[in-house]
Amino acid sequence: MSKPLPTDPQGSWHWRGGAGRLIIEARTGTLLSDMAGNWSLDALEKMVEGLSRGRLGKALSASDGPVRCGLRLSNGRDVHFVGAFVSDNEARGMLLAGESFPEIDPAEMRPGPDLVPVYQPIISLRDGRVVGFEALARWDGIEVNAPPSRYEDQALASNMLIRSAETLSKLREGARRDDLFMHVNLTARELTRSTLPALIEALMNGYKLPEKALRMELTEQAALRDENHALSAAMAMKAVGAGLVLDDFGTGHSSFQWLADLPFDSLKIDHGLTRRLGEARIDTILGTITLLATRLGMSSTAEGVERREDAGRLRALGFDHAQGYAFARPMDAEKALAFLKG
Repeated sequence: MSKPLPTDPQGSWHWRGGAGRLIIEARTGTLLSDMAGNWSLDALEKMVEGLSRGRLGKALSASDGPVRCGLRLSNGRDVHFVGAFVSDNEARGMLLAGESFPEIDPAEMRPGPDLVPVYQPIISLRDGRVVGFEALARWDGIEVNAPPSRYEDQALASNMLIRSAETLSKLREGARRDDLFMHVNLTARELTRSTLPALIEALMNGYKLPEKALRMELTEQAALRDENHALSAAMAMKAVGAGLVLDDFGTGHSSFQWLADLPFDSLKIDHGLTRRLGEARIDTILGTITLLATRLGMSSTAEGVERREDAGRLRALGFDHAQGYAFARPMDAEKALAFLKG
């Protein structure tokens, strides 16, 4: 059995403060499988080395924000609870094994040589300014606006994060815009990568990016394989400062469950709805969605906008941002900077 990375995920945890219970899921045969169960904090502390006792209870007493807590078990192993609060009395996150967090394998910091991301501007409907970009994966030898054909790249998420953070830093500096953000897509497979939370934190610290400057786009499809793990991984990313974006909202059957379980920062409304803009029933639905987003403290983005004249109607329906060919096609980093300055 290979030695785990310092941030190797061993399971997930779910704190239910109202009941005072900590539910830990860990697969049989993993380093922390003996922690699996439905625990009171007092019972769990019997497994913890003396100097570590009380730390988890203190971390979970905040009732808000991120949860970062390292414990040493009585058997000498180290465990890290990394996640965030969903509500005042409920938190979720990942259970990580290893001596430290956020150390990562240096190999994770080297992007694939042939990955050439492009960036599509996200436009404010209030004043027409560029507020951010979505990073889209492309490879050498493929026409810039064509979708990638090599999804077998096992390091896609890491590579895209590295390139996106570097580009965002250059765009913020080159355009003198410290408010710009970058969206990066994550699939269900990529959510299982052990070092994602550590990598996000390392990149944000390395490029001096503020909280929520890097925003992870998730779809409800990402939860279908293992909903508990997807929720825990998302909360761990939020704990290290990433923003969360619910992508393709309006296309699935359980999007409202995602809204209930995760404190997303933004919604992206699928083009399947926005392309029908002007239909009375669709406009009512869109206006209701943006109102819901506002009341939940989230911004809303209309995707796939192909007509510039739709900007006014989208703004009237409550959308904050828009993205699509009506405003700009995906472009490389150099053109993105010129677009910002223009």
